[in-house]
This record gives sequence, C-alpha cells and structure tokens, in this order.
Amino acid sequence: MLTCFKAYDVRGRLGVDLDEGIAYRIGRAFAVALQARRVVLGRDVRASSESLSASVAKGVADAGCDVLDLGLCGTEEMYFATSHVGADGGICVTASHNPMDYNGMKMVQAGSAPLDPEGLARIRALAEANTFAPAAGGALRDIGPQARAAYVARVCDFVDARALKPLKILVNAGHGAAGPTFDAIADALAARGAALRFERLFHDPDGGFPQGIPNPLLPENRPVTGKAVLATGADFGVAWDGDFDRCFFFDHTGAFVDGEYVVGLLAQAFLGKEPDARIIHDPRIIWNTQDIVAKAGGRAVQSRTGHAFIKQAMRDHDAVYGGEMSAHHYFRDFVCCDSGMIPWLLMAELVSRHGPLAALVADRIAAFPSSGEINFTLDDPQAAMARVEARFAGLAQATDRTDGVSYDLGAWRFNLRSSNTEPLVRLNVEARGDASLVAAGVQQVTDLLLGQEGA
Repeated sequence: MLTCFKAYDVRGRLGVDLDEGIAYRIGRAFAVALQARRVVLGRDVRASSESLSASVAKGVADAGCDVLDLGLCGTEEMYFATSHVGADGGICVTASHNPMDYNGMKMVQAGSAPLDPEGLARIRALAEANTFAPAAGGALRDIGPQARAAYVARVCDFVDARALKPLKILVNAGHGAAGPTFDAIADALAARGAALRFERLFHDPDGGFPQGIPNPLLPENRPVTGKAVLATGADFGVAWDGDFDRCFFFDHTGAFVDGEYVVGLLAQAFLGKEPDARIIHDPRIIWNTQDIVAKAGGRAVQSRTGHAFIKQAMRDHDAVYGGEMSAHHYFRDFVCCDSGMIPWLLMAELVSRHGPLAALVADRIAAFPSSGEINFTLDDPQAAMARVEARFAGLAQATDRTDGVSYDLGAWRFNLRSSNTEPLVRLNVEARGDASLVAAGVQQVTDLLLGQEGA
C-alpha cells in the first residue's frame, strides 16, 4: 500500500512514503487513469524534486504520453499551463511548506480541474498494483519559456499597470520557487508602464532553505519580513510559501495582515470592476467578507474549506473570486485556480487607489474583530466537540454545518472544525465591533474543549 496518497494530493517522507520508484509508478498511473496523451510537469526547488520529477516524467512517457516540462516553477504555473496548452492533466512535484524530509505532488485533470476522490483512487490503485503494459515511447518537450511568458501575460492582465502608483514593495521569496517567476512578472509590468519598485529578500531559489522552510502562516516566521518592510520603508510587504500558491501581506508598519481581511479586500477589488459578481468564501470567518460583498452589490457564496471545494464552487457559481483565510486565493480568469502572484498585484492596485494597506485593514478589524485560527491538540476531539455543541446548540440564533459547526450568537459567532488527519480541533471566533466579545468567546470555547468549564 502506498502511504503517500492523501485526500487530494500526494505527500510523504522521502525514503519512507515516497521515492523515485514510487514517483515513476504514480506518473505512469496518472497517465493511464486519465487516458492522457499530453501531461504538463513542473517542480519546486527542493533538492529531491529534480530526481522525483525525472521519475514522474519517465513514468508518464512509458505510458505513451508526451511530457510537457516546465522545469522549476510554481504550482500555479502548472495549473495555468495545463489549460493553456490543452493538456490532459498536470503534475507539480512539490511539498510546499512541509518539512525538509518531505516531498509530494499536486495534480489536476484537463481544464486544470482538481481530481475528484474517485479519480485519485484510480491513480492510487494503478500505482499500487504496478502491473503496467510494456513501456511505450512518449516524448519529453521543454515548454518552460513559452509557458511562463503566457502565464506572466495572464497575471499582468489582472491590473492596469499604468494606473499603479510608484509604490515600493518588499517581496520575500523565502528561497523558494517564487524568485524567477516574480522577476519575469516585474519585467513585464515595467514594460507595460508600471512604476513599481521592489526590495527583494531571500530571493534566489535554494533547495537547502537556509532561512528555514518558507511558511509565513506560522507566527514565528513573520518578523523577518515585517522588519524588512520597516527597514526598507516599503509601502507593504509580500511573502510566499515554497511553491508560492499562497501569499501573505504586511502593512507599512511591518504588521501582518490576517488572511480573512485580505479576502475582504480582494473581494472589494473585484466588485469595484464587477459590482454584481459572486464571491466564494470559506465558513471560518465570514462577516467581514459578507459585509463588503453586500455593500458593493455582489453575492457572497459560502463553500467548504479546501481547494477542491472552493474550485468547484467557483465553477458552479461562475464566481469572479474565491478566498480562504489560509491565504489561498482563486480567480475565475485564472482557470478557477489559486495564485500567489495575482493577489499582490491587486493589492498594489487597491493601495494605489485607496491609500495605505494599514488604514484599509484597520477599519475592517474595528468593524469585525476576529481571533484568527486557534488549534487545539486533544486526546479525544469528538468528545471535546460534543461538549461545545451541548453548550451552544440551544443558545445559537443559527447553526451551520457546511464545514464543522458554526454557531451564530448574534453579536458574535464561531466555527469549530475537527481535522480529518490529526487529533486537532480548529477554532475561529468573530464579533461585530467588539473585540472583547472575541476574547470572551475564545475563552468559553477553550474551557469547554479542555474540559475546564467551571474550574
């Protein structure tokens, strides 16, 4: 049994769950399961990604399928190229923000649509059986330069480059894959008349990650970017994870901007251009986004958390934008996929038109304060969840079970979700204009989760 297959992708420890032989089998199974004739392949900067990618390529080619190789790239470049060239599927060898001894694969089918559970199960079954027909001879073609040029043009089309003010932006690639792609975008923006200036931090790709695995979602990883924003006098800062499908923002004071407020700002950016557009959001923190969308004349649509659910909702509702507070941002005009490059461009446009990011966020935080996501490691998550539900089920004005359980208590609400893979429970609390309600709500739910109510 292959232990590297997860709910929506492949990831595991090198030499334990994943190696070159397994990568070959997955590549071959992917091509067979999709009956593919052409597959796009990319890889991140990890030291193991090049050899794993070569094994995937051989597996795909031995299935008689052509490999369209992007080389070093971001996951979103694979998403874009799969649709752009009309391939039957795409694979990016990446472990994103996982530890150094991990790697994995993100995969899509034709049209850059996520694999459904049945499709991934077919690939797993074929890879585990490892009883393939005699090898055929698919070709390997390097499409990296032309695919990147088309991708860069699409990304730059999201804004009017000449309307951008001469902002200074601090960008932290974390020695991941973002650096070369960012440079190509910056050059294209300059050619279109943008007067943006950039300060680059940890910009060169380095699979050894001398600054540690880039994952700005972790609070301990944020100060280095915040301090660099202050030191350089930047108007705002951007930091990416390893395969740059997530981006994170810092205002001009170096303060981290929580993801739920970024979702609201990006929704505002699109609704300024399409006032009646649909916006997808996850169910964890919702009031700020819903308020912005309603005031702009749009329609907010709630989806389960997770890229497969958000992408399907994007397609179902023809939504222009979808956002998760975890820093995944999805765009209708980017094959309904997530991008870590498009958001900072839209933020530059918002700041150019409406003023500093800090001011834009301050108003929203005051109106809808939130806790951010709080994780609890518990011996018995189900029993803990049951205690919370027993306490609040009769008090809530509304209950929603789109993802976990959400209770609306009128002036405040919370969402509680149990992890499918770890003994974790995740809590998010928000309120209307009163931060003290957030703190009190967090305390109430925490006491129940830990079995300390009344202690």
